Amino acid sequence: MSNEANNTNSSKIFKGKSLAVTIATVLLFAAVLTFAIYEGTKNTVTVTANGEQEEVRTHAETVGAFLEEQEIEAGEHDFLSHSKETPINEDLALEWDAAEQYNVTVDGKATSAWTTENTVSEILAKADVELTKHDKVSPALDEQVDEETTISVEKAYEVTIQDGLNEKKVWSTSTTVADFLKQHKVSLGKLDRVEKEMDELVLPNSKVKVVRVEKVTDVVEDTVKYAVETKKDDSLLKGNEKVVQKGANGVVKKTYEVIKENGKEVKRDLKNEKVVKEPTKQVTAVGTKTVVASVSRGAQTKAAPAAKATPATQAAPAQEKKQEKAAVKTASVEKAATPAPAKAEPAKAQPAEEPAGGKEFYVSATAYTASCTGCSGITATGINLHANPGLKVIAVDPSVIPLGSKVWVEGYGNAIAGDTGGAIKGNKIDLFMANKSDALSFGRKQVKVRVLN
Repeated sequence: MSNEANNTNSSKIFKGKSLAVTIATVLLFAAVLTFAIYEGTKNTVTVTANGEQEEVRTHAETVGAFLEEQEIEAGEHDFLSHSKETPINEDLALEWDAAEQYNVTVDGKATSAWTTENTVSEILAKADVELTKHDKVSPALDEQVDEETTISVEKAYEVTIQDGLNEKKVWSTSTTVADFLKQHKVSLGKLDRVEKEMDELVLPNSKVKVVRVEKVTDVVEDTVKYAVETKKDDSLLKGNEKVVQKGANGVVKKTYEVIKENGKEVKRDLKNEKVVKEPTKQVTAVGTKTVVASVSRGAQTKAAPAAKATPATQAAPAQEKKQEKAAVKTASVEKAATPAPAKAEPAKAQPAEEPAGGKEFYVSATAYTASCTGCSGITATGINLHANPGLKVIAVDPSVIPLGSKVWVEGYGNAIAGDTGGAIKGNKIDLFMANKSDALSFGRKQVKVRVLN
C-alpha cells in the first residue's frame, strides 16, 4: 500500500513539474515573441554625432523624442540635420554636430561666436563682424582654427599721405608710421624727412607728411658794377661832363649749394666765388671852366645905325664863330654898334630860322629878366646879364640840356644854355629877356627846341 501510494505521489509531482515547465516555456516563448514583435516594429536611426556614426533602433516617434531617449541635448547653435518635430516613420539618417565657442577681438574689444564651422570667415560671419577689403584679419580668412585660437580683427580707416607735392587718401589699420610707409611702398631718400616720429601710431583721419629734400649745386654769373672816377678838367665848361674812359661791368662766377624742399628753394650757401672778368673803371672829366662874357664897344660907324644894329643880332653870330674855331663851349660876345645911352633898351631882333640837325624835343618855356626879385644878374656860368642885355641865354636843367650847349628855341632863336633855376627841372626852360614887359607877356608856352651841340 505504501509503495502504490508513493508511486501515485511521484506521478502527481512529475505531472506538476511538467505543467510548470510547459507554462514557463509558453511564457518564455510569448516573451520572446513579444520581444521579437517589439523589436521588429522599431525603426533604425543612423546617428552621426560630432563625426562619429552609430545605428540606434527606436520606437521614438519624432527626432526630438529620439534625442531625449538618447539623452542628447542639442543647443540652439548646434547643427541638426532634421528639426526636432520631424517624425520617425522609417529608418532615418540623423546628423548632429555640437557648436563650439570661438573668441574674437575687434580693434581690441573682445566678443565671441558659437558655431559648428571652423574657418575664420565663417566664424566672423557668425559673430556679425562686417569686413572690408582694407581690414586686417589674423589668422587669414580661409584658415581653419579651433576653439583655443583667438581671431583678431583691425578695422581700416582713412589716412592722408602727402608725399612731396602729391596728396592722396589711403586706408590703414593701427600701425606705426614706419610700417605705414612700408605698407604703402613709400621709400625715403637719405635727405628726406617725415614730419612725424617713425614709431608714432597712425591715427584715423590723420596726415603723414613726407618732405622730399634735395641738395643741388647752382652756378651763376653775376655782374660786378664798374667804379666811376671823376677828374676836374679846366678845358670843359663848368657843369659839363665828358667820359674819358668808358666803364665796363665785370663778371664773377658764383657756386652755390642749394637746398630744396618739395621743389622749393629753402636755403642757399655760397661755396665758391671766381672773378671771370675784372670790371673796367669809368673815368669822367668834370668841367671847371667859367664862361666870361666880354663886351667890346667899337667906334661909331655910319653904316650901322644904333636902331637897326642891336646887341642881340650881333652877339649870336660872333659867339657861334668863336665857339666853332675854339672847339670849346665858351661865349664871347662882341657888341659892335653905335654907342647908346647905358639905360637904353636894345631893339628886338627877328628869331633865327630853325637849323637842321641836333636833338629835337618840346619843352615848357617861361621868361625872366636880370632884375627879377632875388636875381643877381650873373648866371650860373658867370654871364653878366646886366652888362649884356642883348645876349640870348636860357636857364635849363643840366641833366636835360648840358650847360654851355648851343640851343635853338622856337620863337626865340639861337641861344646859350648858360643858367639854371630852382624851378627849372626836367623839360622846362626859362628865356632871358632884357625887357620886363616882354618877359611878363611871354607867359608859359610849349615850344620846340634843338640842342645843336
